[in-house]
Amino acid sequence: MSGTDPQWRGTESVESDALVVAAGIVDAPGETPHIGSVTLPRRAPGFTLLEVIAAPVNPLDLLIASGNFHSARHEEPYVPGSECVGTVLESDTFAAGIRVYAECHASPSLPGALATYVIVPDGDVIALPEDVDAVSAAAIGNSGVAAYVPLVERAALTAGEVVLVLGATGAVGQLAIQIAKQHGASKVIGVARDRAALDRTVADAVVDLRPDESAAELAQRIAAVSGPVDVVLDGLYGVPLEAALQVCGMRARVVNIGNLAGSTARVPAGLLRGKQISLSGFAGLHTPLSEKAAALSWLWTASARDNIAVDVNTYPLRELPAAWNDQASSPHAKCVILPGDEARQQIQQRVSV
Repeated sequence: MSGTDPQWRGTESVESDALVVAAGIVDAPGETPHIGSVTLPRRAPGFTLLEVIAAPVNPLDLLIASGNFHSARHEEPYVPGSECVGTVLESDTFAAGIRVYAECHASPSLPGALATYVIVPDGDVIALPEDVDAVSAAAIGNSGVAAYVPLVERAALTAGEVVLVLGATGAVGQLAIQIAKQHGASKVIGVARDRAALDRTVADAVVDLRPDESAAELAQRIAAVSGPVDVVLDGLYGVPLEAALQVCGMRARVVNIGNLAGSTARVPAGLLRGKQISLSGFAGLHTPLSEKAAALSWLWTASARDNIAVDVNTYPLRELPAAWNDQASSPHAKCVILPGDEARQQIQQRVSV
């Protein structure tokens, strides 16, 4: 990948030569992306070229860019962006013109989704149903999978069970509450720091986190509104998880997806064995897209039927730095980049050359 002034090479056909496209660029670990241009590598067999319609700014993107993520650190400039919805321009597998969802594993050698165009391995692309809104599909993708797979596939949530969502006000938590309700949960309890944001969720009961509160004190407040809990989706870890274990019923299933409240938690052996609690973890980054297809299909169908939704804030690509900073402040909504205007400007530049 190389940064340049905006330009196009070749003729009208996207197949003719490499493309120089507008993109967000992270120059070094810990920096906010700026808008520049990069040269996409020529599409090789087994890859699909997309015009990006909508690309979320995910917490994962910020974590990787910070340089503190356990699985990836990029010392050289790169284009971030871990997922998008786009239109196929060129592919050996997908018909030109169809809309698809794509996962992007951004690196200095293969730019990510926060750009006007992106090249993605065919195995990281799936066709999008025609009746699904592109922005909603992009906003729900990564976050929806992080809620659906742990609740439905890992914890095997069944109708009539009580669900506890730790970290209920972010996009994942909002969707988790709705998914649990759609699968017949008898009660869903949301836990998070921001009481006003909690009250905007559709949880049956909410519990706000308080500074310096012990696990025992938090457990007492949760138990007062929950009773024994069957399934816990834990995006917090730390003290909130310690409290959640105390309110778990027999054979409860706990799935961890994050650690915003701390990287360690005390798990008493007697409590784990006495209640026969199942404790596991889920990381979407390490799960192939093919294994997420069923979850995405359910999520997009539910979205098209207005059964689930997540708040979305949209930005043009040129406002990516602002969107990045908004995401860093936990906006309780998905920040989604819409690069369409910039792509159209690039097409006009190319035609005029």
